[in-house]
Amino acid sequence: MLCLVLELIYKNAIGSVAAGLIGFATLLIAHHLSLSGDTMEMMRAVLDSNFWLSTHVVVITIGYSATFLAGFLALIYILRGLFTTSLDKATADALARMVYGIVCFATLFSLVGTVLGGIWADQSWGRFWGWDPKENGALIIVIWNAIILHARWGGLVKQRGLMSLAVFGNIVTSWSWFGTNMLGVGLHSYGFMTAAFWWLTAFVISQLAVIALASQPRGNWRSFAGLPK
Repeated sequence: MLCLVLELIYKNAIGSVAAGLIGFATLLIAHHLSLSGDTMEMMRAVLDSNFWLSTHVVVITIGYSATFLAGFLALIYILRGLFTTSLDKATADALARMVYGIVCFATLFSLVGTVLGGIWADQSWGRFWGWDPKENGALIIVIWNAIILHARWGGLVKQRGLMSLAVFGNIVTSWSWFGTNMLGVGLHSYGFMTAAFWWLTAFVISQLAVIALASQPRGNWRSFAGLPK
């Protein structure tokens, strides 16, 4: 839905491409997860609340997903700039505005979702915060999105710096969403899967590689030479 909104505003096909590719990738992940059958343990009775499942879970998932979307748009910026000549100044500026807007959106929903989760935890276990790995992961996403915004507002990064920070947001979110589940500790650990661990590791390495590419001198970028540093 966010991609459709981007397409309505900018009409440059980037939103449509992002929606199609992200949708395809997530369906592949869902397909392979389903091959192992239903491995989800029975929900604890204290968590059996349709209200919190429809508020906290939905809101924080939107925040996580938006953070991934910002990172994916940043990947488009970096890869187009390095390997094609299609990233002119107008397109670069549009992508920068997209990423900035999506990060703002993600920060809001991640923060609200984390607070709602704390309220749910207080009602369920009598404590708002317990430093559970999943709780820490949610907090890290909020903090990282806030770092991106403050770095942009303070002029510490320009367009390429913003994109690199957004790509690293993919790593933060993937660890918080999937990695913490495999630690085997805490109330949100759903079981270690060897295959998932290696796929997660490969994903993190790929994102670090893209960030390294983004740091290449401007002369190595094939696109518009006047792109901000």
